[in-house]
Amino acid sequence: MAMWAPVAPALCLHVLLAVVVSAPSADGYSFPHQYTMQYWARRLEQEIDRVMRIFSGVQQLRGIYSDNRNLFEIKENVPKKLVEKVAGDIESLLAKKVQALKRLANAAEMFQKAHRWQDNIKEEDIEYYDSKADTEYDDPEGEDIERDHSNSLKLDFTDDPNFKTKVNYSYTAVQIPTDIYKGSTVILNELNWTDSLEDIFIQNRREDPSLLWQVFGSATGVTRYYPATPWRAPNKIDLYDVRRRPWYIQGASSPKDMVIIVDVSGSVSGLTLKLMKTSVMEMLDTLSDDDYVNVASFNEKAEAASCFRQLVQANVRNKKVIKDAVRDMAAKGTTDYKAGFEYAFSQLQNTNVTRANCNKMIMMFTDGGEDRVQDVFEKYNWPNKTVRVFTFSVGQHNYDVTPLQWMACANKGYYFEIPSIGAIRINTQEYLDVLGRPMVLAGNQAKQVQWTNVYQDALGLGLVVTGTLPVFNLTEDAGSAGKNQLILGVMGIDVALNDIKKLTPRYNLGANGYVFAIDLNGYVLLHPNLRPQIINFREPVTLDFLDAELEDENKEEIRKSMIDGLEGHRCIKTQVKSLDERYIDTAVRNYTWAPIKSTNYSLGLVLPPYSNYYIRANLSDQILQVQYFESLLSNNFESEGHVFIAPREYCKDLEPSDNNTEFRENFIALMEKVTPDSKQCDNFLLHNLILDTGITRQLADRVWKDKDLLTYGLLAVFSATDGGITRVFPNKAAEDWEEDPEPYNAGFYRRSLDNKGYVFKAPFQDSSYRAMDLENNTIGILVSTAVEIEIGGRTLKPAVVGVKLDLESWVDKFKVLASNQTDRDPLGARKCAPSTTCEMDCDVNSEDLLCVLLDDGGFLILSNQRDHWNKVGKFFSEVDPNLMSALYNNSFFTRKESYDYQAVCTQKTESNTGAAPRGIFVPTVADFLNLAWWTSAAAWSVFQQFLYGIAYSSWFQADDVTADGMESRETSCIMKQTQYYFSSMNASYSAMIDCVNCSRYFHAQRLTNTNLLFVVADKPICSQCESVKMMQAETKSEGPEQCELVQRPRYRKGPHICFDYNVTEDTSDCGGGVSLRPSLGLFLLLHLLLLSLTAVHCP
Repeated sequence: MAMWAPVAPALCLHVLLAVVVSAPSADGYSFPHQYTMQYWARRLEQEIDRVMRIFSGVQQLRGIYSDNRNLFEIKENVPKKLVEKVAGDIESLLAKKVQALKRLANAAEMFQKAHRWQDNIKEEDIEYYDSKADTEYDDPEGEDIERDHSNSLKLDFTDDPNFKTKVNYSYTAVQIPTDIYKGSTVILNELNWTDSLEDIFIQNRREDPSLLWQVFGSATGVTRYYPATPWRAPNKIDLYDVRRRPWYIQGASSPKDMVIIVDVSGSVSGLTLKLMKTSVMEMLDTLSDDDYVNVASFNEKAEAASCFRQLVQANVRNKKVIKDAVRDMAAKGTTDYKAGFEYAFSQLQNTNVTRANCNKMIMMFTDGGEDRVQDVFEKYNWPNKTVRVFTFSVGQHNYDVTPLQWMACANKGYYFEIPSIGAIRINTQEYLDVLGRPMVLAGNQAKQVQWTNVYQDALGLGLVVTGTLPVFNLTEDAGSAGKNQLILGVMGIDVALNDIKKLTPRYNLGANGYVFAIDLNGYVLLHPNLRPQIINFREPVTLDFLDAELEDENKEEIRKSMIDGLEGHRCIKTQVKSLDERYIDTAVRNYTWAPIKSTNYSLGLVLPPYSNYYIRANLSDQILQVQYFESLLSNNFESEGHVFIAPREYCKDLEPSDNNTEFRENFIALMEKVTPDSKQCDNFLLHNLILDTGITRQLADRVWKDKDLLTYGLLAVFSATDGGITRVFPNKAAEDWEEDPEPYNAGFYRRSLDNKGYVFKAPFQDSSYRAMDLENNTIGILVSTAVEIEIGGRTLKPAVVGVKLDLESWVDKFKVLASNQTDRDPLGARKCAPSTTCEMDCDVNSEDLLCVLLDDGGFLILSNQRDHWNKVGKFFSEVDPNLMSALYNNSFFTRKESYDYQAVCTQKTESNTGAAPRGIFVPTVADFLNLAWWTSAAAWSVFQQFLYGIAYSSWFQADDVTADGMESRETSCIMKQTQYYFSSMNASYSAMIDCVNCSRYFHAQRLTNTNLLFVVADKPICSQCESVKMMQAETKSEGPEQCELVQRPRYRKGPHICFDYNVTEDTSDCGGGVSLRPSLGLFLLLHLLLLSLTAVHCP
């Protein structure tokens, strides 16, 4: 008895419904019985199958492949061998770059060691190409600012397809940050010795012509790169500084565990508090994903600034949470350094959380104080001094800074002063020089090449990774046992992701097979879903593997194994998001992975079972080649259907085009000059294309030509193949064909491969689509199915075929099939006699009975309601929210929510204090007393900064500055996506929707061998049946709750080595000197004086 108990309530419900629905209405009609609706469903299934069998040619195409068996061979994809080969090829590619990198780093150290410092060096003594010399920047007042470029070489440039810009291979170019005076002695000496690198750059390119940007980023801020090209001018303020680039930060120091404590006592207010907030956010921008950080505020007590209670990975999303919290800091209370430092040390001593375990440091921002908190340092940090302390005196004040200097010097740190906005950028990044000391002292042991995360190249290459190598100062120093502790900079060589992609197989893997690669953070280096829409030079591109795909336990384990550098293979059933991100399919995938040796990357291959084999054409018969090739000529389209060619790189000289007709003509023109076996062409792609042209031509001849499409309500028939051919018949149907000419990028193609039976696809309409847009147009619904062939026990799916239904014709057919008649009654609608009881049907009773077909994503395909015609393709909750909610609540649909971290949103005007204006050069006393200084570029820089200060409404609430100053109308954002898909629970179900004083009955049933749900329901007759619409359209989001995510961080590994301690380190240089503190009044007076001097010299 117990096993029957759960069934009893459902059984009672069905009995109750059977009684209720059989009760006649006032006009004698009753809701149809369940067996009647099941009968209608069978009729629909049979008609769909009949039409597809007659017109699609799926069976005939199998025969055509069999008949042409002598024209191709079946090749096997062996996952392990593929992964090993591709990983080896990528390793070899990167190894070549490593050789060039080491050659550059060694040469730089030798050149600098041999260089003789010149105190009296002048700008006219140095010749170099200033990459910004010919660049014009927009002045806030609307006038162009010309740069002083009197000492810059004049170069000629030629277009280079590899760099996607104009270059000069005979020279290097120099970029100097806007807030650095290029006439200073330090910069001029730097330009002098780095000039020798030019010959090494050129030598590297001779040995490896595939090399892209070779760059030396100096610790002084100078960037020298090869080949020379003009700097890409932003249309606002150029904030580029190589020392803030992801690749430089990663190469200049080992990973960091940083706790920032901010004094928010009552004395910190107004300008000083704003300076502190901006400084903290600039400090956060010096951290990479290998680092961990937390920020706390303190007065009498200390507390975390954000919701993070422990160190968190310094990734983009975590830093955003912290920055938002920093903006909300308020000043009150009294200063207690002890509270701040004890909180910071407790954070660094917490071993129960994931962290870098390297370079532990405390950064304290304050306006000053008298307490040295020596007892705290004795308790937590002495005698080993494993935690460095950096102190920052912020703002204009008269406090004694000696205690702050002492704290830094007594704990192997450094003391900085930030009196004004102009000192923020430089003083929040110079701590990296201190962290570089142990690396320099470690010598060759620390000279290890590191490969970066993916990021956007500042010079236009697109997505790149960079190999980095630190460059050390080898000159002898009085301290540190004669060793110098300074890092000279970082050497870098870019590798474009497209060059790595070229080493991976593509078309033999099928439409749903792909190669991917991840780094030690789990971020993807290669993945078909890695598609950042916004160029942002300030941040790396960090898309986690589990965000690039739909996350599940199997993928978590695969990701961990790859990060650990292991090899593996696993066959899993997983969910796959469709190309348009509206559908979820459950599919089988084979994952195979292995490490890329000598790098921090791991390579993976994903193959569906039907892609274990593929076709390789072998068209040795040239007469047959010509016959098949003729099918591409437009004069054959009327009889054989229109042919679209996938825009692939068939030959090197093939001119690409976004217009497929033009591309086909370019292809034909080239084929008249070369043969498919030409060395400049991809023989695999060409032979397969020509083979598929002939095979689909035979399909048109045998099946499509003699069929009367209109009689069966068809607008078109079509086929698409792995070889890149899409054939649409008749020719005129191509005018309305909106699918991608590349089958691998067509949603219907990829979904058909993963789904059995017939896949329906209506033209997509979002919630804002207007009815008038479809009023005078023919609406077509695609129905497609994969062609599965078996040859010698090997199964594959080389093609997809289908039909395009005419909506109007099929609505009529749908109503007849879902009714109690076989053909439409020419005498008019049937009447139910008063003395009899009749069942309603979808044709006669369309005013009372709603009948629809929905696809597996919940989108409307067909309806018996005339006013639904312009809603075909909409999410059904937009049409009937009450009924869609009932279907969801009764488990016909399951909801899946995920996030798109690469979305684009319209930019809103709001402050972004994290993107401060460029720094202000603060001249020294010697500069003030030197008359020549007033006519130098430095004086102009001060004047220019003054203008920018006026232009900004606030120094601390600047306009959003993206991509190091590049303005954009759009910005990257997170979008929440919601998809619905069929639940496996119900195939057929009847229920009643209770609407207070009135109710609705409905029956829903899956149509076998399709992705359709057949639904019959009462039309809503009262307002109580209204319900809230279910959301399917993607919406802007902050993403998952970050404060909760950090409690369960994803698995990752940092670099395996750490250089944060050396017993011979000389810590005497700790910033204890006295610096100039010009008053604001004096500074404005100097500006006015400069204005008057400028006015005198104006014509």
